[in-house]
Amino acid sequence: MNTFKQYLYGILFCILIGIAALFLSSYIPIGAVAIAIILGIIIGNITNPGTIFNKGINFSEKHILSFAIALMGVNLNFLILKELGFKSILLIIVAMGITISSSIILAKIFKFDKKFALLIGIGNGICGSSAIAATEQIIGSKKEDVGLSVAIVNFLGTIGIFLLPFIATFILKFTDINSGMLIGNTLQAVGQVVASGFSISNNSGQTATIVKMTRILLLTPVIFILIFIFSNRNNSKGKGGNIKIPLFVIGFILFSLVPTFKLLPEEIIKVIGKLSHYALIVAMAGIGLKITFGSILKDGKSALLIGVLIFIIQIIFSGSVILIFF
Repeated sequence: MNTFKQYLYGILFCILIGIAALFLSSYIPIGAVAIAIILGIIIGNITNPGTIFNKGINFSEKHILSFAIALMGVNLNFLILKELGFKSILLIIVAMGITISSSIILAKIFKFDKKFALLIGIGNGICGSSAIAATEQIIGSKKEDVGLSVAIVNFLGTIGIFLLPFIATFILKFTDINSGMLIGNTLQAVGQVVASGFSISNNSGQTATIVKMTRILLLTPVIFILIFIFSNRNNSKGKGGNIKIPLFVIGFILFSLVPTFKLLPEEIIKVIGKLSHYALIVAMAGIGLKITFGSILKDGKSALLIGVLIFIIQIIFSGSVILIFF
């Protein structure tokens, strides 16, 4: 019973922060996940939670996070690929590769932590907070880097909600369909894509959503590529062993089969998706509680600069390819 209490206080603390984040997300357009991290950082640094909370906070940011990622697979439906032509799918794949690769190149140029930059690149390139959460344990990133990368990616996406329709319609003079492709292939979170795409027209919004969902599907191969790369690096450094697939990745893949093959009713799939979202918010609150202001001041400006440059590269590449080939 005493052991249970040691975990209970910290978990309840994270849940309360998560509830506050959900409430504030109705008024602040950066999403509950990012708000949970920001609240966690502020509360953690101001109140300095005692040791009675530590075990529960650690449990939230590790085990509840893994649980959330496993359930996250239920948001994937590989049948969405039928909605797009080969040319569009190729654009999405190449754009994602360039986005993630540019993060590594920029890290070398600015002598910035490569794993940190990679998190920002993955967040920008695939699906924001969810992609960062799903890959940070594989990459071996620090919790401070995870929290800051989520905050930066969501901040840029919020600006993009208003910036992308202006670029697509007034600068590039795109049709509604091509505007939707640009928005869906550059903005980070599904909510951002929906808000931005439908602000132009229904056709633009529907196209943007389909393109975005296709990008999310790429999270699965990216996870396996990262597992292969980082396992090989560990082997070359003598930390070796065979390639190990984390349990949450197996869960992620299995849950992705549910909507693809309609293994459960739609109502249950939606409930699982919401449960994943809420668990992710609680986990991010736990991560935020372990981040210090000192780490933000140390890396914040450089991380934001790299995030902005990655986002600009994304927009320029996708916009140019759509302008020339679509």
